[in-house]
Amino acid sequence: MSFSRFNAYRIMWIMVFFDLPTETKKQRSVATKFRKALLDDGFNMFQFSIYLRHCPSKENAEVHIKRIKKSLPNEGKVGILSITDKQFEQMELFFAKKEARLPTIPQQLELF
Repeated sequence: MSFSRFNAYRIMWIMVFFDLPTETKKQRSVATKFRKALLDDGFNMFQFSIYLRHCPSKENAEVHIKRIKKSLPNEGKVGILSITDKQFEQMELFFAKKEARLPTIPQQLELF
């Protein structure tokens, strides 16, 4: 049996969702720093407080999850959810009442 390195059950998506306080200037600064850390690590905004990142494997996803945990703010709520590409493709997404397309999967480059 042949094993494909990249398949819908091995490829992972990381979803980070958060609710951070923004009442003071310092809180806004901390929230901005957290969002910037997500963007710098390759996450894309899915909704205002939900960011997504595509990972080629569970091991790669774990590396990014460790980075998120290192940049967690002292206040607020942060959730991290990892799902397979197969689970992600089952999501139904709507803008108003019109069905929308899911974010496209980045192309994978395999050198060997």
